[in-house]
Amino acid sequence: MMYSIKKSFMAVLAGSALLLAACGGGGGDTKSGESKDGQKSGDKKVLNVGTEATFIPFEFMEKGEVTGFDVDLLNAVAEEAGYEVKIENTGWDAMLAGLQGGQIDIGMAGITMTDERKKTYDFSKPYFESIGMIAFKEGADIKSAEDIKGKKIGVQNGTTGQFNAEEVVGENSPDISKYESAALMFQALQSDNVDVVVTDKAVAEAYKKKYPDSNIQTITDDKAFAIEHYGIAFQKGSELKAEFDQALDTILDNGKYAEIYKKWFDGAEPDIEALRKAAKE
Repeated sequence: MMYSIKKSFMAVLAGSALLLAACGGGGGDTKSGESKDGQKSGDKKVLNVGTEATFIPFEFMEKGEVTGFDVDLLNAVAEEAGYEVKIENTGWDAMLAGLQGGQIDIGMAGITMTDERKKTYDFSKPYFESIGMIAFKEGADIKSAEDIKGKKIGVQNGTTGQFNAEEVVGENSPDISKYESAALMFQALQSDNVDVVVTDKAVAEAYKKKYPDSNIQTITDDKAFAIEHYGIAFQKGSELKAEFDQALDTILDNGKYAEIYKKWFDGAEPDIEALRKAAKE
């Protein structure tokens, strides 16, 4: 889920205000790994985590709690590194503002690592590999990314889906409609407000699984869409990066990562070697 970080100044201020409300004004000091509000659970330091819980199956709300693949993975990595985490559904802008301002220690929301983002944030080694996918109603004649030309296209605003669609039909194309969440994007598809949506593969497949009677079909196009990798985001210069990288390596080695992956992706085996290769690039 590759969101644009070029948000307006007012959006960042609004996001910061939301974050402070969500996190009670407490900030994280990643140099020491201890939150400035002194949160502790037993002998473990508690890190404040921001997320946007609208990205099934990575993070979403269930019975008032944030859950998903990212949540289970982050808890496992943090435990291995000797921390606990407090995860708040801050929203995307507040998460990024909180990282920059030091109010939170970690951002995790299916964040695609890009060269542009690496100028502002530090990232863990890759923990997930993804690619773009096109979803459409059964009967639509869509066989490749080229076939979305001339169609009404729905995307989640600021994501890789938006950028992938723009690569095909143009950045300012009037055929692209932008939605604030994946749920609204798929609702537009079901309501025939758009003909196709472009999103991440795992998200499209999760939607099909959750709504098997939706008559949604999907394709990907590896010639048009590039492989992308998700990473855990930290403040620039954070010492947590090295600790979490080591912990991530451990759970990749000891089978814990595979256990979590299988839980959320229908028992599928993860391609751990692909992640190791990406970490070296």
